[in-house]
Amino acid sequence: MELPLVVGVDGSEPSLRAVDWAADEAALRGLPLRLVYASLWERYEGTALAQDLGKPSEQVMAEDIVETAARRVRTRRPDVKVTTDVLPEEPEYALVRESRTAAAMVLGSRGRSSLAEALLGAVSVTVAGHAHCPVIVLRGSHDNRAVPGRHGRIVVGVGEEPADAAAMRFAVGEARRRGVPLEAVRAWRCPAHETTDHPLLAGEPARLHEERAAEVLEVALRDVPADVEVHRRTVEGHARQVLLGASADADLLVVGARRREGHYGLQLGRVAHAVLHHAVCPVAVVPQRA
Repeated sequence: MELPLVVGVDGSEPSLRAVDWAADEAALRGLPLRLVYASLWERYEGTALAQDLGKPSEQVMAEDIVETAARRVRTRRPDVKVTTDVLPEEPEYALVRESRTAAAMVLGSRGRSSLAEALLGAVSVTVAGHAHCPVIVLRGSHDNRAVPGRHGRIVVGVGEEPADAAAMRFAVGEARRRGVPLEAVRAWRCPAHETTDHPLLAGEPARLHEERAAEVLEVALRDVPADVEVHRRTVEGHARQVLLGASADADLLVVGARRREGHYGLQLGRVAHAVLHHAVCPVAVVPQRA
């Protein structure tokens, strides 16, 4: 059975942009699309309409939202099979559970009001930190339109092997499907206590750390198929700042997130957390079991 792409919708323009993006991605992958609405997002709206129809208010609102999103998919990608569901529970719980049977999950980055924006932002971070599948958050464009990739590259942040193996596999797959190069980025830093003022030794610590970063890249890329064009980059600096800079001209930024058995807190990491909040392109957070 083919696992679907799952989209969390709430009726906001950013979430509809996520629907558009996911429809294109589903067509690219040849996968079905599943649109999910968690009805507790709208517990108190739609009362008058609900009374006229003899239904609970949240049910009326939810049904309208998912049907609007489904029509949008059928118009944009008529070849994509789309299903919908309304789940009467909090979105973070519903979406994390949905991630168990999803190829990937796509979310918008904000909601329909100042309160909804805060809630949806929290939901996106929570889901990305607990999901069992890759979670793609549609950051970047703020015109609420899903547009084709303009930069022609996928960027993946490379950490210590093997913690980011799943992220690398996901990034390779995205680059192959799109027929674009994959840029693998490894950030490195020279600790302050290793620097020296001696003119003959000043560059030695930095050179060793950069060489180590290059070695890590080679190990991470050893299983990349020959038909994928790969660009390697080692950059001095904090990983989160390096990747935020790389997101400026990427179509998708891919990072890994470790999952530890028996740990129930947010399992996201500082780098993934930073790019989810500040990247200027869509971000894919890929879980890796420790």
